[in-house]
Amino acid sequence: MTDKTELTEITVGTDTEGTDMEEEKKKKPNVHHYEDGTASSLRRRTMYTELRFYQRSDVLYQLTQVFVHRFLKPYGDRTVDQMVQAARSCKQNIVEGSSDGEISLESELKLLGFARGSNKELLEDYLDYIKRKGYTEWYGTHPRFKALHDFCSKHYMFEDYKDLLPMMSDEEMANVAICLCHQVDAAMNKYIERKDREFTTEGGVRERMTAARLDQRGTQKEIIERQAQEIAALKQEIARLNALLEQKGRT
Repeated sequence: MTDKTELTEITVGTDTEGTDMEEEKKKKPNVHHYEDGTASSLRRRTMYTELRFYQRSDVLYQLTQVFVHRFLKPYGDRTVDQMVQAARSCKQNIVEGSSDGEISLESELKLLGFARGSNKELLEDYLDYIKRKGYTEWYGTHPRFKALHDFCSKHYMFEDYKDLLPMMSDEEMANVAICLCHQVDAAMNKYIERKDREFTTEGGVRERMTAARLDQRGTQKEIIERQAQEIAALKQEIARLNALLEQKGRT
C-alpha cells in the first residue's frame, strides 16, 4: 500500500516546469572539492565509530563473547561459534560498508543489509536461548522492561556494561542483548532508508563521476572566462598607456 509520503514523492514535479527544474537540482549529486579546488567524485566519508548502531553492535560483540563462555558449553555446541560470528559479522559489515560507501553507495547498502541480517540472526539465537531455558523476554508490560530499555537507550559503549556483566545472570544478560539487538535493528532500518533515498535522488558512482567532471569543467570554464576578462582589461590598459606615450611624444 502506498502511503501519503510515497504519493507526494511520486507526483512532485508534474505540475509546472519550474517544479521540474527544482527536482532536477535535488537529484544532482552533492559534489565536494579538494583543497586545490578539484572536484571529487567520492562521497563524504562516514565515521562509523560515531554511529550509535555501530557502537551498540560492538557492545553486542563483546557481551556475546562473555555470554557464550559463561553460559554455553565450550565444545560440542555450534551455537557458540554461530553467535560470536553473527555478532562479529554485524559489526564488521558496518565498518566495511561505511568504508566502501565513500566510493559506492550500492556496496554500502549491500553490506549494511548483511549487517542487519547478522544482527537478526544473533537476536534469534538469544530468543531461542531464553525459550529453551523457560525464561521470560522483557518487553511490553514486563516490570523490568522500561528500566532495561532506558538504560540501553542511554548507554551505547561497552565500558558502560563491562563492570555489570559479572553480576548478571544468563536471563539478565540475554535480555540486555535482545534489547540491544532491537535497538540496532531499528536504527539501521532508518539509516538504510536514508541511504536508499540518497541513492534514488543522487545516483551511484557513475552519476557522481559525471557530476564531478561537469563541475570540474564548469570550474575550468569559469577560470578561462576570468582569464579572458583579465587579458582584455590588460589590453585596454596597454592601449591607454600607448596613447599617453604618443601624446607625450608629440608635445
